Amino acid sequence: MGNAFPARRRTFLTARWCNLVLANYAVPEELLRPRLPPGLDLDRRDGRCWASLVGFQFLDTRVLGVPWPGYRHFPEWNLRFYVREGDRRGVCFVREFVPQRLVAGLARLIYNEPYRAARMSMRIDDTPESLTATYTVAWGGRTHSLRAEGLKPAVRPGPDSAEHFFKEHSWGYGVSRRGRPIRYEVNHPEWDVYPVRSFAADVDWGVLYGPEWAVMNDAAPASVVLAAGSAVSVYPKG
Repeated sequence: MGNAFPARRRTFLTARWCNLVLANYAVPEELLRPRLPPGLDLDRRDGRCWASLVGFQFLDTRVLGVPWPGYRHFPEWNLRFYVREGDRRGVCFVREFVPQRLVAGLARLIYNEPYRAARMSMRIDDTPESLTATYTVAWGGRTHSLRAEGLKPAVRPGPDSAEHFFKEHSWGYGVSRRGRPIRYEVNHPEWDVYPVRSFAADVDWGVLYGPEWAVMNDAAPASVVLAAGSAVSVYPKG
């Protein structure tokens, strides 16, 4: 995914992102446009703007090549939306949850990323016939959950499919504390997906993301993707 960087460029982060649940929702444009970094536009599909609730496993994590004990394996839960910078397709984040205060604090301090620390869980039920991924985050006095069950074997969706649109992005974007755009590239091979047989979400959008998001509480996802994932490398860019 994306182009390889020269060997002399040091990788900021490597990990394996595995068993990703992406619940994909059409979202009113007015919720997203105020969050756009300078120079970007919303990436539309079927004429609509999109955001995804995402839960996944962050495994074998290394920062600048260092595997920090106690910070290598953990779940992440985020809400992301889809953007463009010319021909580059990428994502921006509304909020990202991890269980470690240190990880969340450093992400906010160094990159102004909207991380929060919360009590979380991840569970993967892997059988010869199916795989089920369940993620929870405790926030605002209640527990929110995502659960997807997919059938085996995993398959490779086509480049024009909804699955491809939501799972394949080489660029992440944000804004520094000084209001300057932040860009980073995420390299990984194209992900296979497990055809989703069932999905359940128990989420209060207003509690997780602010009262303006409560309009999403009765929304159903237009699609759900359960991606197998892979090793990833993250490279900051100017």
